[in-house]
Amino acid sequence: MRYPVAIEAGDNKTAWGVIVPDLPGCFSAGDTLEEALAQTEDAIVGWIDAAIDSGQDVPPPSPIELLRAAHPEMTSWIWALVAIDPATLDDTPERVNISLPRRVLHRLDAQARHAGETRSGYIARMALEGPGHGARA
Repeated sequence: MRYPVAIEAGDNKTAWGVIVPDLPGCFSAGDTLEEALAQTEDAIVGWIDAAIDSGQDVPPPSPIELLRAAHPEMTSWIWALVAIDPATLDDTPERVNISLPRRVLHRLDAQARHAGETRSGYIARMALEGPGHGARA
């Protein structure tokens, strides 16, 4: 999946700015073009991840030509595409095999029961709500 982005060139005093017109409020910046585009990839994944978590629809990417026509204020900006791996946003359940010490598994199961959840549901919720809210490696 490739989202069009509009890039405002930076210089020695200002950062490169990037917006993702298809995803309202999704933007990024960086001291170099490469840094700005890498940050934009993270911003897009974070935006889509948050939309999925809150039950919102995720807009599909639009053609660049359509966006350029809709944003005449960006005629001097550079347009590009940022690729996002759809697998990073796939909610299809996948069976995994993990190894934990018995005492840790016992504690995990007790916490899941206390929360009224299954082990899998509890682990998934903790990963999504934990420190960094499921920050990607």
